[in-house]
Amino acid sequence: MTDAWGNAMHLRFPRCQATFLCVAILTFAATVTHAQQPPAVGSKLDARLAASVRSGDSGTQRVIIRTASNGIPGLTIALEHAGNPVLLVHPLINALTARVPVAALNGLSHLPFVESISIDAVVMAEQVASGDSTLRGTLGLPVQSPTGNRVGVAVIDSGLEPGPEFGDRITGFFDFTQDGRAASPSDNYGHGTHVAGLIAGSGDLSSGKRYRGVAPKARIVALKVLDQNGAGNTSDVISAVEFVTANKGQLGVDVINLSLGHPIYEPAATDPLVQAVEAAVRAGIAVVVAGGNYGVSSSTGLPGYAGILSPGNAPSAITVGAVKTVETNTRTDDRVAAYSSRGPTWYDGMAKPDLVAPGHGLVAAAAKSSTLYSNPALRVGDSYLRLSGTSMAAGVVSGTVALMIEANRGALSAVPLTPNAMKAILQYTSLPVRDEQGVEYDYLTQGTGSVNTAGAIEVAARINTSMPIASWWLTSGVNAWTVIDGQIEPWAQTIGWGDSLSEGPVVYFNEPAWSLNIVWGSDDNIVWGSDDDNIVWGSSDDNIVWGSSDDNIVWGSNIVWGSSLIGAWDGTSVSWGMAAAVPSLTVWGDLDGSVGSTGSVLTSP
Repeated sequence: MTDAWGNAMHLRFPRCQATFLCVAILTFAATVTHAQQPPAVGSKLDARLAASVRSGDSGTQRVIIRTASNGIPGLTIALEHAGNPVLLVHPLINALTARVPVAALNGLSHLPFVESISIDAVVMAEQVASGDSTLRGTLGLPVQSPTGNRVGVAVIDSGLEPGPEFGDRITGFFDFTQDGRAASPSDNYGHGTHVAGLIAGSGDLSSGKRYRGVAPKARIVALKVLDQNGAGNTSDVISAVEFVTANKGQLGVDVINLSLGHPIYEPAATDPLVQAVEAAVRAGIAVVVAGGNYGVSSSTGLPGYAGILSPGNAPSAITVGAVKTVETNTRTDDRVAAYSSRGPTWYDGMAKPDLVAPGHGLVAAAAKSSTLYSNPALRVGDSYLRLSGTSMAAGVVSGTVALMIEANRGALSAVPLTPNAMKAILQYTSLPVRDEQGVEYDYLTQGTGSVNTAGAIEVAARINTSMPIASWWLTSGVNAWTVIDGQIEPWAQTIGWGDSLSEGPVVYFNEPAWSLNIVWGSDDNIVWGSDDDNIVWGSSDDNIVWGSSDDNIVWGSNIVWGSSLIGAWDGTSVSWGMAAAVPSLTVWGDLDGSVGSTGSVLTSP
């Protein structure tokens, strides 16, 4: 008899025995009184679920359960026999979504074929209040730049309202709030239409095409996962990512845009949404993700770190923060938006965002039947909305990636640029941003710098992907600077790889790091720079402090990148870095995960 549960720890359960075991656990756990001493909570539960178990929650919870490679069929039977409906199956990440009693979660987590259990968190669109900005001029795009022709971008968001801005370039619409069925395009919130407009809007409804998108001839596949309030289930986002990945050839998709997210409740290695993103990248799709709009505490008004949302913590994703361009083309007056989430990521301590991009006060297509359009303050004329946020910045970068793909195809490259190569080019050609005092923002705030679309296109157009590994693959030389608004802007010439910053012309070579089978930042025999290039954040004289003097979370000399876990949650407190330096610090807020509450997002583990 085949093993229905997987082969974790070399245990082999016939399906009937495994089903009986799981049903017994579910049934027994559901009848246990909460007056009893709660058992030790299994480490396979994410922080949100572990807190619910500790509190003795008597309700049910919608969860995503990841299993060993062939564990889904047996687990499905067991859950359904116990009266716990399986709502979705996610074969790409060996997972399923089900509604389970909270009292049963601890028992489930101890089954050997269960690898992790995560809350099916509410994901939210990442836009904030409106403002003013410019776009194509500050990206350095001339009139005759590439247009994204024959490049496909999947916008996983609130939907898409058709119209002159997109013409016949909407090549698919799938509603994952209704089981992923094909449907007529629509958008009752308006966020997805705006993001798609930044990526690929024609600008035909604006004077002189002023509000043209970055890649105005790119094709859009829209996948609806958010409702009329801009909220949706993580499991629906995973299903949409899986659908695009499995059908990328048929759909013609090269890029996925995810302008949404939820608080990070567990390490990236067990986060199901992160794993779906990583699988898409391994399949050759560049995935661009909004970092989040949680850079300022709602209670203190102070800037803070560690506000990156999931799946912005996916190592191989291109995670984007937001820049204010103050309605000028020049880069000298650009500033990172205060609301833009800063790194590091909870649990893993990854340096995110990877870069920043214009995202404040951007004007793009409006869905006239949407919730956002009903607010007159957001409208620009009859056909456009002005919105701000890392959602918008992600759209700008997705459009940039589309232009890079077209430019590289024009160079007659034998195989497509990989997502890792495109991410490296974006970081290498980015332009560092400085604050009001002329000091460059730190790497946790801006990544390597602000997107330089013109420079990224220039490099992509000169790469011959058929060159052997470790060889020079540029077909001609490039200058490591871009002229924008008459000013020479030097490139960052840096990429961030794990716990090191690599400088020098690394993107001019076909490095092993650009391969599809490499997770960004991994240690798979890839060495960048020297020991002096390790990233160390802060010092005793230059601490990054979040909170008040009575309740600080300090990023200082105790944080050494790559040497220890950044934050570990034990149910009551967070231990940071070297325990001797900061033994235990109280977490702000709570774990309710409400995206409307900045404090809970920034301080949830």
